[in-house]
Amino acid sequence: MKLVGLVKAICVRPSVREITGALQIRTFQHDFVPRDPNAKPKKLKNPQIYDPYGPRPPPSDTIVELAEQIAALSPEERRQICPTLSERLSHLKMQTIADEGMKLGSQGGLGAGAAKVEEKKEKTAFDVKLEKFDAVAKIKVLKEVRAFTNLGLKEAKDLVNKAPVILKQGVTKEEANDIMEKIKAAGGVAVME
Repeated sequence: MKLVGLVKAICVRPSVREITGALQIRTFQHDFVPRDPNAKPKKLKNPQIYDPYGPRPPPSDTIVELAEQIAALSPEERRQICPTLSERLSHLKMQTIADEGMKLGSQGGLGAGAAKVEEKKEKTAFDVKLEKFDAVAKIKVLKEVRAFTNLGLKEAKDLVNKAPVILKQGVTKEEANDIMEKIKAAGGVAVME
């Protein structure tokens, strides 16, 4: 008897209601009220241009006259207005950027004066530059470069392959001499700049 009931349960597809039991049934209900077809759309008063600072007072007659005179000028004359006004109103000129430690090459001007001042002072920060190395000692040089630069293997290998290249910048004289000795012992040639 149990076997017949099991076969009927497997062969006959049960309906959804039999599987789930009584469920709560909901029908679709509108969440909005239908619009009146005879109603006219509302017109909102939005400004033509959005100004986050609010409405501004209209410009004075003098400003309007100046704007008309500027608009009547040729393009070349209009380009001269800004520098002339800056001079006339004595605005502060832009400050030059400090160029300490930058190599300006054979440029004159401000850089030449700064270079002369630097020559008088005793140098405290040095750069260590790898000039060349023996092909046989490449691995030893690579290990030394990794030891004092904290680079990964790939980055150190790329750096060594680009020789002559600056290995470390802004080090003291003692540290630079120490690095040069280690590279020399590994089979490379390093100089201090």
